[in-house]
Amino acid sequence: MKLIYIFCFLYCLSTVAQEDIVAKEYYKKGEFEKAQLLYQKLHDKSPTNYIYLVQLVRTYQQMEQLDVAQDLLLHQISKMEYPALLVELGYNYQLKNDTINANLNYTKAIEAVDLKVNFAFSVGRAFEEYSLLDKAVLVYEKAMVLKPSYNFNIQLARIYGEQGDIEKMFSSYINFIETNPNYASTIKNALNEFVSEDKENPNNLILKKVLLKKIQVAPNLLFNDLLSWLFIQQKEYYKAFAQEKAMFKRLPESLDRIESLALIAVQEKQNAVAKDIFNYIIEIAQDPEITLEAHYNILKIETSEALEKDYQTINKKYLSLLDTYGKHPRTIKLQIAYGHFLAFNLHDTEQATRFLKESLNLQLSDYQSSQVKLELGDILVFQEKFNEALIYYTQIQRNLKNSTLSQEARFKVAKTSYYKGDFKWAESQLKILKSSTSQLIANDALDLKLLISDNKYEDSTQTALKLYAKADLLAFQNKPDEAIQLLNRVLEAHKSETIIDQALYKQAQLFESKKQYLKAEANYIQIITDFKEDILADDTLFALAELYLNHLAQPEKAKEFYEEIIFNYQDSIYFVDARKKYRMLRGDAIN
Repeated sequence: MKLIYIFCFLYCLSTVAQEDIVAKEYYKKGEFEKAQLLYQKLHDKSPTNYIYLVQLVRTYQQMEQLDVAQDLLLHQISKMEYPALLVELGYNYQLKNDTINANLNYTKAIEAVDLKVNFAFSVGRAFEEYSLLDKAVLVYEKAMVLKPSYNFNIQLARIYGEQGDIEKMFSSYINFIETNPNYASTIKNALNEFVSEDKENPNNLILKKVLLKKIQVAPNLLFNDLLSWLFIQQKEYYKAFAQEKAMFKRLPESLDRIESLALIAVQEKQNAVAKDIFNYIIEIAQDPEITLEAHYNILKIETSEALEKDYQTINKKYLSLLDTYGKHPRTIKLQIAYGHFLAFNLHDTEQATRFLKESLNLQLSDYQSSQVKLELGDILVFQEKFNEALIYYTQIQRNLKNSTLSQEARFKVAKTSYYKGDFKWAESQLKILKSSTSQLIANDALDLKLLISDNKYEDSTQTALKLYAKADLLAFQNKPDEAIQLLNRVLEAHKSETIIDQALYKQAQLFESKKQYLKAEANYIQIITDFKEDILADDTLFALAELYLNHLAQPEKAKEFYEEIIFNYQDSIYFVDARKKYRMLRGDAIN
């Protein structure tokens, strides 16, 4: 018998839910009479259900039966104490152009909060529903005075944003996280909609002013954190660093935040500030592993900036660090970096191979061992010992199945096959990688597959594709001049083939790496002019915009090409960045 009651109860719930869904659909489609019948039925079953009542009232309003809606509301108000219904009644009077009764009921709803402060939630929300924002603000502010434990700052921030009062909106968000610090990330996401990279953006200046005032009045590390975050958005990494140092001095628990800031600066190619931050870490860190990581990152930066004449100095720094910290599993990252430096910068592949093979004799985990083998494979590709490289990559796939490192090794198998001209095998591997869990690997795999499939049938001997693959290998071997010359051969001898836009694009990237920006510009413009309908169009537009913005000091031209991506390439992976940078260059107040 009990089971029968439970079954009937669940069946009734299911039926009500279904009727609610159907009623909503009718309402959305404008079939208000059908919606009214269902909402009347639901209201009869649950007369105290506020949602059903309000939806029934709104169907009557849509059908212009305002007197029926009024009677329904008055009847319900006489039976239950729920001041949000007074807002509904007031709005119904407003629809009848009876402003006196409308305001009278709005006032009663607000006064009800004085008697029972917990009514503020429903009354404030009801006012918001009808865009009566000033009244909603009054309710929320009144409630927080009456009961300080209530926090309506999120609601107030949203309203102030709608009203365009940016300073009050920022203040409300900050007041909210002052008592709810766990929501800091959520609030940063909200603030991010209103600030930009431009430090002179009015919104940026307002947020900075609000935060500095809060820090002066009520010092709290949360405010320093937000100020640091703002400086990072503005790419003012030295100012962010100052805030991070201030926070660390007050709460010296971890250097993770400071290290993260340095890595952001590296990513943004702000190497000077990155090195200063890493040097600061070296000065104050107590943990040798943290100090070693900072040294490692400084060496990586210096290597990326170095000219050939600087290589011996960097070599000595690597050897000094290895001498200081030793050659053991905890320094394996440094060992791999040194092996890479020997091969790809000093071009001493034999020493690099010997050095890394010695590393394999250490007591390494499977993951560490695979990292070393990945680098060894790369060095063998550098030497054009492709079959030996494939052995290492295959071992990684076998030892670390389904890992990101395994997928990277599979991509390198495909790339190696491509370098040696075995395009069919390369394609078979790339098909598998299109669904890689690593988006970066999946994108790279798709790009390479398209390159091969678009060009392998153009010529039965695949001469142009083989030349391009060889140029790609030379670029991998850090021989940009030779790669550029080989791409010139492709451009001169295969003018009518589909590989021309890829050759121009690859060559432009190499020109950029050599700081030959005008040559890169010429290539990008040629692609846009001659190959605007091809697959590299959006890549080229974004690359050219970045070139104008970051290297040629022509922001207006950059804006032009960002705009073209926004309007003509909405599906592009560059769309979000292009829109953000376009708005920043245009000087939008809201990002």
